[in-house]
Amino acid sequence: MRKIVIFLKVLPFIFIFGFLHYVLPQHDIARITSTEIIRMDFTTFNRLFYAQADSGNTEHSTRDVRLINTERKKTFLLGFIPRDAKGVMVYRNEDTGWIWPPYFKFDSSDLHAEAAAAISVTGNEQWVVITHYGWRNKFLTVFPNAIGIRQVSGPDVRIIPWFNIFFFIFVIVAFLFIRALWRQFRQRSVDPMLEDAGDVWDKVDGHADVAGAKARGVWQRLKAWLSTWSKK
Repeated sequence: MRKIVIFLKVLPFIFIFGFLHYVLPQHDIARITSTEIIRMDFTTFNRLFYAQADSGNTEHSTRDVRLINTERKKTFLLGFIPRDAKGVMVYRNEDTGWIWPPYFKFDSSDLHAEAAAAISVTGNEQWVVITHYGWRNKFLTVFPNAIGIRQVSGPDVRIIPWFNIFFFIFVIVAFLFIRALWRQFRQRSVDPMLEDAGDVWDKVDGHADVAGAKARGVWQRLKAWLSTWSKK
């Protein structure tokens, strides 16, 4: 039972971490190897992970999706910690428009042209930073969505995720501010109300004790009077 309680307490934090890991921007140092456009038939399981058709177009259950194929350097913790390992990664390139998440991306065609211009081959690598959000899931055919591309001098350049840093600072400050407001509200309003309710309860309880004592006294006198009749 104790393990179940611990799991239920940890579960909200897991959901929050997964949500932030999906929507917050991440930065990958990568080498673009090719670009392509594929036709996709969305299912109930993977439709949630795709944004929408290009702005101005009609949304259908099947449509073309732009992909950017890369070789990238792997990272930990939303891009905060780089790794020496490399691996392939495929990004989709979709408009987000005005819907969630709020990246307000309307230039997927231009970004596809930038990606095609940055294609390089082994021996003549051209490295770029790809800003993206989302996950890669091979079983559901889900790809992270590329938001921006910019060239860098090499694969070992240090990328500082400023937006994520300021976001978490804002969340911590907001949490502390709301906590301070709640403490003041509790001290000024909730605690006095609870104290008044406690005093009222004590008074009621005291009156009940007095009434009970009187009732017990009457009963004792009644028993004593009845006992006099039994002696006769």
